[in-house]
Amino acid sequence: MDITCLPDNPYLLLTPGPLSTTKSVKAAMLRDWCTWDDDYKELVQEVRTRLIRLATDKTERYTCVLMQGSGTFSVESIISTAVPDNGKLLVLPNGAYGDRIIQIAKMLRINCVFNDSGELEPPDLKQLEATLKEDVAITHVAVVHSETTTGMLNPIDKIGKIVKKHGKIFIIDAMSSFGGVPIDIEAMDVDFIVSSANKCIQGVPGFGFIIAKKEILLKCKGQARSLSLDLYDQWSTMENDKGKWRYTSPTHVVRAFHQALIELDDEGGIAKRTQRYQTNHRILVDGMRRLGFRTLLPDAYQGHFITSFYSPETAKYDFKTFYDLLKKKGFVIYPGKVSKASAFRIGNIGDVYPADMERLIKAIDESMFWQG
Repeated sequence: MDITCLPDNPYLLLTPGPLSTTKSVKAAMLRDWCTWDDDYKELVQEVRTRLIRLATDKTERYTCVLMQGSGTFSVESIISTAVPDNGKLLVLPNGAYGDRIIQIAKMLRINCVFNDSGELEPPDLKQLEATLKEDVAITHVAVVHSETTTGMLNPIDKIGKIVKKHGKIFIIDAMSSFGGVPIDIEAMDVDFIVSSANKCIQGVPGFGFIIAKKEILLKCKGQARSLSLDLYDQWSTMENDKGKWRYTSPTHVVRAFHQALIELDDEGGIAKRTQRYQTNHRILVDGMRRLGFRTLLPDAYQGHFITSFYSPETAKYDFKTFYDLLKKKGFVIYPGKVSKASAFRIGNIGDVYPADMERLIKAIDESMFWQG
């Protein structure tokens, strides 16, 4: 098959996911696969093994579960399965995705409390220490690593030390960061970490994945509050039937993700991909500041995945007009999500390179209609 015959994308997705993907990742979906076939199940097993190796060198202590649906499905599968009826969950929200974990817990009638640090601040470590000391009923702590509401990168290493000091189960939503920055889950004593196929691994939407500490997951049998999102049962089936999913799996998406994992290795692994994303981010921020834009977050809090910028302070500015002008020039950006400021967001992950960010800055310069 000549993948060069595939049409080019009309624009780059400068979002936190779905992302712009390579032609070869898209081409991997052109073949049909049977969910019961041994070739497909072997591929699933290879994907699981590769993901664990990306997260830790201590692979024997961890296992990987693939779960159909968007990333939120996988987050809900952890919350639903890991927290027992007599458990209590502490969430450290500072944006929409931390809030979503709270919403999941409430829908599942899980005992849940939270330390909300606001959208523009990282979790308060002193407050975390005090809460865990005072409320001994807390059994689990959950935090979002890369909070794409703003672009905040939360200090999961420091949070993890406090969580483990108090003997709690540690859950990390690394939806928009896994594969785009080194994370050693063994060193941080992480119990569950979750991400999605269409983020920094640069696959397409359709499933998420959970890397879990085996000894903790084994204790979760029978705890799930959902049939389809039973994390333990999904894992048990994949383990015992060597790559078989309980229900119909997104075969084409899994095949594309396998190709994306190969391309991650070809790039030089997570370290090299991190360097590219960081370079993209630096070109973006430096260029935007030259044009007069202000970042929503201080550099000390800012991750290198997506960045929020204040909207221009003029009545002439309109995001939709700005969006449409950039789209015509080959770039799709994101509206803002913070509640206390007018802003928009630009991502720089996916099949995006420094030259693309240079072109973006030029396109933005040419699209600043409010200065006319």
